[in-house]
Amino acid sequence: MELLLPHASNSTPLTVLGFLDRAASVYGDCPSIVHTPNTVHTWSETHNHCLRIASALTSSSLGINRGQVISVVGPNVPSVYELQFAVPMSGAVLNNINPRLDAHALFVLLRHSESKLVFVDPNSISLVLEAVSFFGQHEKPHLVLLDDDQEDGSSSASAASDFLDTYEGIMQRGDSRFKWIRPKTEWQPMVLNYTSGTTSSPKGVVLSHRAIFMLTVSSMLDWSLPNRPTYLWTLPMFHANGWGYTWGTAAVGATSVCTRRVDAPTIYNLIDKHDVTHMCAAPMVLNMLTNYPSRKPLKNPVQVMTAGAPPPAAIISRAESLGFNVGHGYGLTETGGPVVSCAWKSEWDHLDPLERARLKSRQGVRTIGFAEVDVRDPITGKSVEHDGVSIGEIVLKGGSVMLGYYKDPEGTAACMREDGWFYTGDVGVIHKDGYLEVKDRSKDVIICGGENISSAEVETVLYTNPVVKEAAVVAKPDKMWGETPCAFVSLKYDNNGDGSVTEREIREFCKTKLPKYMVPRKVIFQEELPKTSTGKIQKFLLRQMAKSLP
Repeated sequence: MELLLPHASNSTPLTVLGFLDRAASVYGDCPSIVHTPNTVHTWSETHNHCLRIASALTSSSLGINRGQVISVVGPNVPSVYELQFAVPMSGAVLNNINPRLDAHALFVLLRHSESKLVFVDPNSISLVLEAVSFFGQHEKPHLVLLDDDQEDGSSSASAASDFLDTYEGIMQRGDSRFKWIRPKTEWQPMVLNYTSGTTSSPKGVVLSHRAIFMLTVSSMLDWSLPNRPTYLWTLPMFHANGWGYTWGTAAVGATSVCTRRVDAPTIYNLIDKHDVTHMCAAPMVLNMLTNYPSRKPLKNPVQVMTAGAPPPAAIISRAESLGFNVGHGYGLTETGGPVVSCAWKSEWDHLDPLERARLKSRQGVRTIGFAEVDVRDPITGKSVEHDGVSIGEIVLKGGSVMLGYYKDPEGTAACMREDGWFYTGDVGVIHKDGYLEVKDRSKDVIICGGENISSAEVETVLYTNPVVKEAAVVAKPDKMWGETPCAFVSLKYDNNGDGSVTEREIREFCKTKLPKYMVPRKVIFQEELPKTSTGKIQKFLLRQMAKSLP
C-alpha cells in the first residue's frame, strides 16, 4: 500500500482541554463542582469561568505568553479545579505546588520554574509572601488571591490588600467567547510537576499534552469510569494533577465534591451527603478510614483507586469489608499518575477476602494506553524470571512518560536511558501470571549481613497484627550487620506504648511470620507516624531517627 501522509484534518494534537468544551455541550446544566453549601457550579458555568480566566491571562494587563509557567498554591477547592483547564487553555504551563511546603522550599520552586504568576489560597498567604520575600531585588511573580468560600466562614477581604489581583477580579475582566489556545504540537509542555521531598535541587517533571491525554484516557478506561459519577476529592489536585482525574471528570460529566479537610469524619459525611460513587486515596487515607472509631458500613459501595506506597493486604481487606471497592494502581510523578493496575480476574471472585486482598495488593499489569512494563536485573540488565521471587528494578515505556526533568539533562539521562526505558528506582518482582508487585524503593531496601530485606514485606506482616494502626520499617546502622530493620509503629488501642503492648510482643509476632533476619531488631512506638500531604509516611525522617538510636 502506498504511503499516505498526515493531513491537517487528521493530525490535530492530542489534548485533554477539549474535554471541557464537550462537557459544556453534553452536561451543561448538570452539576460540575460542589463545595460549601453555597457553592454549586454547572458544567456550563465551569466552562465559562475557565474561558474567562484563560482570556484574562493573555490580556495586556497580565501578559502571560505561550510556554510561560503559572503556579497554583491551594487545596481542593473550585478555583484550583478550574485552573487545571484555564492555565493551559491560555497557552501557559500549569505548575501545581504543595501548600504544605515551607517558605524556602516554595521559593526554590518558584525560582527554578521561573513562574510568572502565582494563584494563592487565603490559607497560604503568609507562606507565599514569605517565599516571595526571598527574591530580594530580583523580579517577583505576580500574585493573585483565590477567593473560594472558606468552610470556617472567614473572609479573605482583609488579605486582598497584599495582592494586586483576585481570582474573581481577573475572571470579571475575561471574555467567555475566548478561543482557547490549542497546542501547536501534542509534544508541547502542558504541566510542570515537582516530585515530593523537594530540596535545593528540585526535580521538575515536564509532561506534554500527549502524555496527559494518554494517562487520562487510559486511567478512565482502566477504572471503567461511568457517565455522571460523583467524585470525592480526597486526593490532592496538586499531587500529579489528581492522577489525571482533574481532566477525566470533565470527560464523563462527573460531579466533583471538593473539600479542604481530609479526615475520616469529613469523608464519611460527604460520602453520605452527596452519594459519592468514586474517590482516589493513598493507602494511608484508607487506613485512616478503616481505623475511625465511628466507622460503619457504607449505604452504597464506593469505588476507590489507591496508589502510592504499596498498600498492605490487611488495609484493603478492612476497607472492602466496609463497602469500599478498592482498585489498585502504580505510577510516578514522572508518568503523570498510575500506569499499572491490578486488573481483576473473575476467577478470583470465589477466593476468601484476605486472599482476594492479597492479590489486589499487587500492582498488576500495564494500563491499556501504556506500552510496556518490565523488571530488569540490575547486574545483567535482562528481564527477571516471572517467578514472584527474582528481584530487579522496575522499568517503564509508554506515551505518558515525562518529556524530562526541567533544566536537568543529567537527571533526565540517568533515568531515561539509551536502551529506551524509563528506570523508576523501584524494586519489584513479576509473578507467574505476569502481574507486577512492587517490593520497595531501591533506597528503602535494607541490606542486613548481605541479605536484602524488603521493608514493604515486613510492613505487610506488621499490618496483620490487630493492634497495629500504622507501620514503617527503615534501616538502622549496625556495626556488625551493616544495617538492621527498625520498625516504627503506632497502635490502635495503646498509642503511647505504655506497656500493654510491648516491643517484645511485636517482635515475637513477626518471628511467627518472617525469617529471623527480617524480624525488626528494634520497635519504636509513636502516636502518629510523620506523613506527607498525600498520606505517604516520611521514611527519610524515620531513617534520621533510627540513626540516632542506641
